[in-house]
Amino acid sequence: MSFDILNRLAGPQDLRSLREPELEQLADEIREALLTVVEDRAAHFASNLGVVELSIALHLTFDFTKDRLIWDTGHQIYPHKLLTGRFPQFSTIRRRGGLMGYPNPVESDYDLFVTGHAGSSVSTVLGMKAADDLLFSDNRRSVAVIGDGALPSGIVFEAMNNAAGLEKDLLVVLNDNEMGICPRVGGLASYLDKARVAPFYNGLKRDISWILNRVPVVGESTEKMLGSFKDAVKSFLHGGMLFEEMGFRYIGPVDGHDIKAMTRYLEMIRDVRGPVLLHVFTEKGHGFEPACKDPVRFHTPAPFVRDEDREIVPVSQSSSRSYTEVVSQTLHQRMQKDPSVCVLTAAMCAGNKLERIRDDFPARFFDTGICESHAVAFAGGMAKSGMRPVVDIYSTFLQRSFDQIFQEVALQNLPVVFCMDRAGLCGPDGPTHHGVFDNSYMRIFPNMVVTAPADEADLPLLLDFALESDSPVSVRYPKTAVNHVKRVVAPVVKGKAEVLSEGTDGTILSCGTMLADAVAAADLLKEQGISVGIVNARFVKPIDEQMVLDAASRGFVITIEENTIVGGFGSAVLETAAAHQLSTERFRVLGIPDQFVEHGDRNELLADLGLDAAGLVRVAHELVGRPLTVG
Repeated sequence: MSFDILNRLAGPQDLRSLREPELEQLADEIREALLTVVEDRAAHFASNLGVVELSIALHLTFDFTKDRLIWDTGHQIYPHKLLTGRFPQFSTIRRRGGLMGYPNPVESDYDLFVTGHAGSSVSTVLGMKAADDLLFSDNRRSVAVIGDGALPSGIVFEAMNNAAGLEKDLLVVLNDNEMGICPRVGGLASYLDKARVAPFYNGLKRDISWILNRVPVVGESTEKMLGSFKDAVKSFLHGGMLFEEMGFRYIGPVDGHDIKAMTRYLEMIRDVRGPVLLHVFTEKGHGFEPACKDPVRFHTPAPFVRDEDREIVPVSQSSSRSYTEVVSQTLHQRMQKDPSVCVLTAAMCAGNKLERIRDDFPARFFDTGICESHAVAFAGGMAKSGMRPVVDIYSTFLQRSFDQIFQEVALQNLPVVFCMDRAGLCGPDGPTHHGVFDNSYMRIFPNMVVTAPADEADLPLLLDFALESDSPVSVRYPKTAVNHVKRVVAPVVKGKAEVLSEGTDGTILSCGTMLADAVAAADLLKEQGISVGIVNARFVKPIDEQMVLDAASRGFVITIEENTIVGGFGSAVLETAAAHQLSTERFRVLGIPDQFVEHGDRNELLADLGLDAAGLVRVAHELVGRPLTVG
């Protein structure tokens, strides 16, 4: 397909000159552009296919050079990027130095926040509306687009409650596709499903919404009559009662793939006073049949190509197991043996590869939806009653439950296991998804044991240790294929590091899956006449103090971790050295610097930060007074 319209689309202002057939052609071109991306890299796909027409209608109706638009869970941002003049750069998306796969204010003024998680859009757009009303007199509109999967997040209801109280002119577009990453769950899911079963009444309600928004009220009796009529209609049709009772005017459902209808409804409600919720039905994967049939698989599919018959042909991928798969398999084995072990996740069943656990142990598998704070408090309750809950959540998203980790788990000293998937750099997902803070935010809590397995052999051992512990334990692992460091693996002892070798010039203290690079660096340094020992720390907290003392007695000490330097494993080593009044002149702490790391291939990012074998070799040469020369 040629991209005739996209090639001449400089920005949203150009949409208004397009006729209806051209808008439909534009939707087709956007979907084709999405396909060209996923054919050679992993990228968010089905969610973007589902919001093409919605994106066009929003930009046709509003002027987002001054009006405000925030996309909740920003992975559905691709059509918006194409409509806001970024088609020439679109082939670079999710590559180092290219477009981000999420909104990015650095790229465009049309992107207001970097949004990579769910639930915050109503709060932030309400804040912008409140500020705009104070600063400007041009009645700027504010729009938040939020999915039904994100709707149960507690912060959404906090924001809606506040918006109704402030009586701000705010539009919340509920993009209802019956999905998060996986099918939605819970009571709100059932509530929204009711709106799908009676199209006649839904259509009737659309007409009534128009009347109630537009008919002028003359006299007390007319006002009373219309008010009673509205209440009766709402009670009968039910679909929007929850939102109406919360102070939002409910309109919909509307077909989210009908550009003409969507634009008409957006124009109708653009000037309605007070908070409005527009309920839009979309289909995740719309316009690409395989994605419609399997939206979970096509949320972020592996690269594929289409043959002459436009059938999907997968691009060959590595057959290596991932750390995520090792955790899932280990948990499944433990659940077979121990009926007290249960697993909780927050809408990430597929991402955490927990489908087999869900299917084989349905009574002990709990998907809370995108409600991380609730998931952790829920786990605390289960642990208090005698179960062994495992909270399996991405490292970056577990941060949202920080207070519950403190109050409901650590303070109570309850045996909850935190499996922190995607710990470390998450490559093309970028700064919203890099899990580089967990060593720091977990180790500050009393009673918390913080672990960092080194490889495929270490991970099951530390997970078994965590499941047998009488206190909370965190286990971190990256989004990558497993590696295996050849050695006789030592048994796990709480707070005890695994010493692989001793050196006469110095020691590398490796935290987590940096161990393979540490071993490779030691081999290179040996060839260059520098003797370096290797330690697999295993525990960030409690730290092996004797190991730190022994390493310091043998020369320089380098710590390396895929976590922020601030407050991480290296900081714990320096704290230990200070407590024992050791000189830290020959200590070096390697990790993520105090900055947000952009997106790119994980190995490229690690190399850029010096977190690989080459980086370790350079630092070792500096510490022995023999700077490494290049060439």
